[in-house]
Amino acid sequence: MLLSRRGLLRAGLAGSAAMALGGLTSGCAVPTGSTGRNMVLWYWSGGLSDTVVEKAKARYDDTVTLEAQQIGGYYRSKLITTLAGRAHIPDIAGLKGEDMASYLPNADQFVDLRTLGADRLKSRYLDWKWQQAVAPDGSLIGLPIDVGPVVHYYQSAVFEKAGLPSEPDDVSAELGTWESFFAAGEQLKKRIPGTFILTDVGSVFEMSIGQGTDRFVDEDRNFIGDQEHVRACWDRAVEAKRRGIVSDIVTGTPDSIAATVKGRLPSQLNASWAAGDLKLQFPKTEGRWRVANCPGGPSNVGGSFLAITKACREPERAFEIITWMLSPENQAHGFVEAGLFPSTPASYAMSKLREPDPFFGDQITMDVYGPAAEQIPVAHNSPYDIALGQPIRDEIKNVGVLGKDPEKAWRDAMSKCRRIADHLGVNL
Repeated sequence: MLLSRRGLLRAGLAGSAAMALGGLTSGCAVPTGSTGRNMVLWYWSGGLSDTVVEKAKARYDDTVTLEAQQIGGYYRSKLITTLAGRAHIPDIAGLKGEDMASYLPNADQFVDLRTLGADRLKSRYLDWKWQQAVAPDGSLIGLPIDVGPVVHYYQSAVFEKAGLPSEPDDVSAELGTWESFFAAGEQLKKRIPGTFILTDVGSVFEMSIGQGTDRFVDEDRNFIGDQEHVRACWDRAVEAKRRGIVSDIVTGTPDSIAATVKGRLPSQLNASWAAGDLKLQFPKTEGRWRVANCPGGPSNVGGSFLAITKACREPERAFEIITWMLSPENQAHGFVEAGLFPSTPASYAMSKLREPDPFFGDQITMDVYGPAAEQIPVAHNSPYDIALGQPIRDEIKNVGVLGKDPEKAWRDAMSKCRRIADHLGVNL
């Protein structure tokens, strides 16, 4: 059964791949995605280590020709459209972590990796990340590429000048709760006027949501974005704004870059991959930064998977390839080369990941990243979370950037959520 044009449009409007793939009837035959010796791999720029990809090509050249294709633009839509069109489907496909819940209801489009022996590898990966690829029918549609544990990046000299703890262990301990973190932000601003501990309120909301086990839609397809667990995260972000510890400078602008270099924006809450952004954007700040735990507990942003489509002619060989590419050793290399934080805890003890980092004052950052990655809570991820979380994220941004009244913003967010839920068939 082909995906209808209406189905594609509905998917775009709703922001849910589940709507698009929902047009594919379970059990439909899927044509091959490769011919002869060719085995096609789809991923996006930065989604895999280029070196590991090249090594995989050489390693398996005797049996297959691995054609690794970086797909630009809106990757999810292109993959969905290709699956729906039932032609030119890749044998192996990267699946972005934020989209995984959208693929799960249509697990029949992918090979159940348990049938290829994936269960014997389960202990290799972080359990909470493994669970994200388990479909409602129990099938496993992907192996984890990477994760994005959230940490607190800060400039130690600025914290010391403000009378705050400045060593990573002390910052983790003394700024370990949201309240103590907010209090530190107030002290920072008081001691060094014009200096802010937060660059935006959205980071408080996002990291807080990630610290819980519930999101916006539950397992019974009920909208729960209006419940206390979301409202508490909303109120926390509003509180940060009210206490004046959030900068009004728009992130990523020249003003933001200048303020960061000068130490006026000496603190960020972000994922492990953001270390690469700091190094790229602020090379003059090398040696000033340190890494501590995220206040409030572990959270995660990002992390993706490799799946084998039903179009693959040689799923056993494809499985051999992806398990080799995602071994602890290769994941460690992916972190060093591309900032892809390993989903394999065995990588964390490897010497190449325990080198002192000059950018972070020769700190061994794995001492913070690793435990954070291992302690992230298992959460239910719904195919509808992206669509129904977006109005809330948009409105908290309006509060932070435009100064919109928080109560009006909350009411507007809930109104938009109700309309989207009704459109998607989510229970209110």
